Amino acid sequence: MAETTLSSVSSAPSPPETLKPVDLREDFLRALRCMILSRTLEERLGSLYRAGGRIVGGVYLGRGQEAFSASAGIHLRKGSDIYGPLIRDQAGRIAYGEPVLDTMRTYLGTVTGPMRGRDGNIHRGKPREGYMAMISHLGSLVAVVAGALFARRLKGALGDSVGATSIGDGGTSTGAFHEGLNLAAVEKLPLIVSVANNQFAYSTPTARQYACEHLADRAAGYGVEGYSVDGTDLYQTLAVFRTAFSRARAGHGPQLVVGALLRLGGHGEHDDASYIPDVVKHQHEGRDCLVVARQRALDEGWADEKNFREWEEDARREVDAAQAQAGREPAPDPYRETWQALATASLVEGQNP
Repeated sequence: MAETTLSSVSSAPSPPETLKPVDLREDFLRALRCMILSRTLEERLGSLYRAGGRIVGGVYLGRGQEAFSASAGIHLRKGSDIYGPLIRDQAGRIAYGEPVLDTMRTYLGTVTGPMRGRDGNIHRGKPREGYMAMISHLGSLVAVVAGALFARRLKGALGDSVGATSIGDGGTSTGAFHEGLNLAAVEKLPLIVSVANNQFAYSTPTARQYACEHLADRAAGYGVEGYSVDGTDLYQTLAVFRTAFSRARAGHGPQLVVGALLRLGGHGEHDDASYIPDVVKHQHEGRDCLVVARQRALDEGWADEKNFREWEEDARREVDAAQAQAGREPAPDPYRETWQALATASLVEGQNP
């Protein structure tokens, strides 16, 4: 395989970094297994939703975005760094270390889940551990993660920690995104922002969202370093995120990474995506990143068909076990719950219900 050259599209001052495929083998295989587990889990969640059974709330799947999401997630250190995942970041959540059981408990609305059945299934997290619960108002998490980093700096506890969050192409047009990224840039915070450019803000195409040629071009306007990458290519995304995380930890300030891809489904399981033209589905961004990563692993000799069968079976067993356990656990009791916020003294995070 040929070497891969990484280059930023805006203000990164360092020369391009050249990596040989073997340099990313360990990260590649780890991320690939996270992608397989994420796809398996989300297919199960989609089935449960369509069956009209136990799923509480909507279901929004990350099919087609797993490579981009997992590539960011595996570079985070759980318990040390700060992570604010978005709606289609199941692969990143798994790579970061979120247990599948926590996911299943939240979707089934059990009192044993991290949010105790009190909030929407994607609004889950453990803030005390630096794992921020998603906010549906797009762009908000940029400010939340930047604020958490700034708070650590004020306490003298930042060290070499970084923060990472995600946004979609449409979300980059919000005021919250601008304010959060501007703050991070002015304070030179170690923040990595992943922009999943999946071609549609719900049903609005990118041509109706922004006028610049590439979203990463916006990085220069904020005075931050920006990168464009093929979001369907796991190897490429891992290489770019390795550079971005390394530079953030080294004190170079915020990093903006834009991945070109296509969500391989509707905005949610309630949406048939009929507004996406067939020609778009068959362009390069419409490739299935899991298929692309699988072929790369086979071509490099890093895995064989037996490995894939074992990984897929392991993923099914883990999802089966999580569903079985969560399915036996109770939902909140409306006659006993006070429904106070989890910040109240009797319901502080980490205590048993």
